[in-house]
Amino acid sequence: MPRKRFEITKQQEKALQRAYRQTTEAATRTRYQAVILYSHGYPVDEICQITGCHRTSLMEWCRKYRQQSMAGLRDHRGGPHRAKLSAAQVEELRQNLTMYTPRDLLGPATHTGSGQHWTVEDLTHAIQHWYGVTWQSRSAYHRLFARCGFTWQRTERVYKSRRERAVVDFEALIEKN
Repeated sequence: MPRKRFEITKQQEKALQRAYRQTTEAATRTRYQAVILYSHGYPVDEICQITGCHRTSLMEWCRKYRQQSMAGLRDHRGGPHRAKLSAAQVEELRQNLTMYTPRDLLGPATHTGSGQHWTVEDLTHAIQHWYGVTWQSRSAYHRLFARCGFTWQRTERVYKSRRERAVVDFEALIEKN
């Protein structure tokens, strides 16, 4: 049984090539390129090697192109884990996190006793304050810490019964003696 051939018209190919040159989204460019190569009769394995896609993705893109034309090839990802901060914003965040302590930004409402070390909760408040962005998962904040060059450390213990004013008075008394 002969295999059904994927063919596009010269006009469709020109439109795909024009869109390929004009788009700046890498994922969309890959889809355009893969569909063009497949329409030229390139072997699937070779297309997958050139574009870095999987066979099932290529077949899905061709199916979507048949059904929806160019609109089917655009990158429609936008789930909850999409990048909410640009690379420039992440770099700015890295600088802010090294320049400021949680106490500088949040005052006494920090999640550590000293307010000197960033926690996920403090980072959540800082990002909400600076960029108006939140994520639902804690792991997103852990990954953001890693992108900013921070490592995970065990937090200090904060005793809820500790009265800061009494500690300051006691330390002042010790220094006098």
